[in-house]
Amino acid sequence: MAAGIHYGTKIRHMNSMKKPENVAVQKFLDEIELIDAEKADALIGIREIILNHFPKTDERIMYGGIVFFLDDEMYSGLFLNKKHVTLEFSRGFLMEDPNRVLEGKGKYRRHLKILTKDDVLSKGVSFFVKQAV
Repeated sequence: MAAGIHYGTKIRHMNSMKKPENVAVQKFLDEIELIDAEKADALIGIREIILNHFPKTDERIMYGGIVFFLDDEMYSGLFLNKKHVTLEFSRGFLMEDPNRVLEGKGKYRRHLKILTKDDVLSKGVSFFVKQAV
């Protein structure tokens, strides 16, 4: 971790946070908890970070995951893969990345691969989410 950059954030369980207004999002979260509890914890923790930073976010199920919109503009997405959770950023190419943890070489989009709940802190999810909008 680069000097002077603090990635820490607190993660709570789904029961202690705001339930999705979108029924499809809730169903998606419920299914993930049944499929893979460890990845579900990471995904739910990341979702909470996103909603804490941007409470007016609109969530939708698209492209096989949860995508996040502000003012009808998509800025991020969360996707469950076999080995990890992917957190994508629509304008990731603009983000500061002092520890070079963002992946992707496309024109705009970058992503983080989250293997465990611990990666949510160690890869600085909150640090990147703050830059997403």
